[in-house]
Amino acid sequence: MTISPTGTPQKTQESAAAVVAGAYEAFAAGDVPAVLAALAEDISWHVGGRSPLAGDYIGHDGVLDFFGLLGELSNGTFRLKLHGVLDDGAEDVAVLNTEYAERNGRSGVFEAVHVWRVQDGLATRFEAFKADQYAVDAFYSS
Repeated sequence: MTISPTGTPQKTQESAAAVVAGAYEAFAAGDVPAVLAALAEDISWHVGGRSPLAGDYIGHDGVLDFFGLLGELSNGTFRLKLHGVLDDGAEDVAVLNTEYAERNGRSGVFEAVHVWRVQDGLATRFEAFKADQYAVDAFYSS
């Protein structure tokens, strides 16, 4: 909350980076309702590649479908380590991270960039980019 020049309290909108960082903290804690609270009802969630995870997921139900599939394909082991949150000062945020998962006795470690759009305090778009998309596709496809 800030105070206007006239002394009237004004609610300040959380920065795009704070919205996104809060969603990652909630995800790490397993707090899916808090993750969804940071996302617009009609969020567009895009995962590239050719693995079973690839595709476009729309809205909260789509994101929940993606989380369910990710949990299934990683035997519940998927986790992230954040390296940086880059904010353009407006509505775009890039998150540098490493993704970890186990599948069929194998470990996967993937460098990634997640790009977010935040409007009116809610994430409206998510896109995942992997440093080695072929390796991600092979890992989740076999």
